[in-house]
Amino acid sequence: MENNWVDVFSVTQLLGILSFVIGIAAFYQKDDKRLKVLVLVLNINHMVHYLLLGSVVSAMSSLLSAIRTTTAIFVRNAYVAWGFVSASLIIGYVTSDHLWQLFPIFGTAIGSYAIFMLEGIKMRCWFFVGATCWLINNILIGSIGGVLLEITSISVNLITIIRLYKDQRKLEMNLELK
Repeated sequence: MENNWVDVFSVTQLLGILSFVIGIAAFYQKDDKRLKVLVLVLNINHMVHYLLLGSVVSAMSSLLSAIRTTTAIFVRNAYVAWGFVSASLIIGYVTSDHLWQLFPIFGTAIGSYAIFMLEGIKMRCWFFVGATCWLINNILIGSIGGVLLEITSISVNLITIIRLYKDQRKLEMNLELK
């Protein structure tokens, strides 16, 4: 682990902060497709950020997440989901040198399951768990934007879950009245 917290205004940290801004826009979406497109852009940006921080495991997880998210825009299939979960675990096995480096791997595997197999509230609940893994990773590698991103995505995800739940209840109440 390197101390990357010192230069807040480096290009590396500014890319992380850009990911933070993209992430806020992404996790505020009620529409699943728009959410996935923004997450794709975030993952590509974050991959470069992690490479500049020297975290190859995080960068590989972000690259896999970008490919996964692109695929998930067009495909919803359990076999594809488990393929990405398996790929994530294999990448973790091959690229990690320390146990703490597995946090982005777990975050990616959880996100892979969620993005292919779930939707709406359930998908966002699993994103919450994955974001917690990424938060721990970002603290350990010194990603300022990553820490801000995950804290915010956890918070905004919770707000969006509540919004979706309220919308669902309204719809159910309207159907009962008819």
